[in-house]
Amino acid sequence: MIVVTGATGNVGQPLVRALVEAGESVTAVSRRPPADGALPATVRHHQADLAAPETLEPALTGAKALFLLTSGEFLGAGGDLGPVLTAARTAGVNRVVLLSSQGVGTGHLPPTLEDAVKGAGMHWTLLRPAGFHSNTFQWAESVRARREAAAPFGDVALPTVDPADIAEAAARVLRERGHEGKVYDLTGPAPITPREQVAALQEVLGEPVRFVELSRSEARDGMVRFMPEPVVETTLDMLGTPPEALRRVSPDTEALLGRRPRAYGEWAARYVGAFK
Repeated sequence: MIVVTGATGNVGQPLVRALVEAGESVTAVSRRPPADGALPATVRHHQADLAAPETLEPALTGAKALFLLTSGEFLGAGGDLGPVLTAARTAGVNRVVLLSSQGVGTGHLPPTLEDAVKGAGMHWTLLRPAGFHSNTFQWAESVRARREAAAPFGDVALPTVDPADIAEAAARVLRERGHEGKVYDLTGPAPITPREQVAALQEVLGEPVRFVELSRSEARDGMVRFMPEPVVETTLDMLGTPPEALRRVSPDTEALLGRRPRAYGEWAARYVGAFK
């Protein structure tokens, strides 16, 4: 049995589906109850919070592998995975896969979570994705209402990745041998700027969408409403002045998937209904 935390999110939901389709038994863990239809009917759901590890313990009984996805709130509060990993090891889990970030590899983010996983006494694999295509859901309301999308650093290109591709890669790593002790950078197929993402949305909508470039301070004021301030500043640094390592397309995604990762335009076409 495989335990998936963050199971109702952009990565967790397609990961649960991919594992079920592959014949795995899955326990889906999230902090809140899932919406109707969010999870396959055969999947057991367990409500728990990684910040309260004792709430996770009942879900770990009989598990062979654990997928760890942490929230911004968890990171902002100090993010101690030690008790979670101890509970997993005590329950007999022998494999843990952590959804980390490319920012750890570049030094923008601390390696605290990765170090905890590496030292937990289990087989481990680290997935370090780029920014998600789905981050542009934040434009949905303004695109629907005014055919307008706002973002900072309009002409800085980064190879954002489809959460469904992250999920598919995670499913392979959780199920297959040979990934122990590996670190995988997951990106999309090509760098794309926020301005180009808006153009892709415009194309799938078939209507003009205006791009509004925000200043760093304007972007920060909006982001601190739902992200811890230190995470906001680090995110803006990564978006505005990314090192070459963050601009580069990684071969790891294609190697894990056995196909080209999905471009932003493909993601936009799939979710165009959210922007109409």
